[in-house]
Amino acid sequence: MARISGVDLPKRKRIDVALTYIYGIGRSSADKILNGLEIDKTQHTDQLTDDEINNIRKAIDSQFSVEGELRTEISMNIKRLMDLGCYRGLRHRKSLPVNGQRTKTNARTRKGPRRTAVKKKK
Repeated sequence: MARISGVDLPKRKRIDVALTYIYGIGRSSADKILNGLEIDKTQHTDQLTDDEINNIRKAIDSQFSVEGELRTEISMNIKRLMDLGCYRGLRHRKSLPVNGQRTKTNARTRKGPRRTAVKKKK
């Protein structure tokens, strides 16, 4: 079983798909890594040799920030925006969409479930 950056890669998947299980690596990044190391993309994870796994590990460590390091960096960027008090930081603070999406309808993922207003009886 291949373990890279603290993530166990699935055994019976192609290596280009299996690398996407690492936070911060998508399909295009996985393709760049494999093309640079001249590893066949159609190989399954359990068919890789130890040398190939070590080469992939070294390439990821040198070229990308992944997993905990990347999550920390992203959260620090958001915290910086909130501390500055800029528009994007205020939107993060209020848990509203940040990139200009509409909020009259939609935006339920960001805003959470609807809270209907309770009307008073006379």
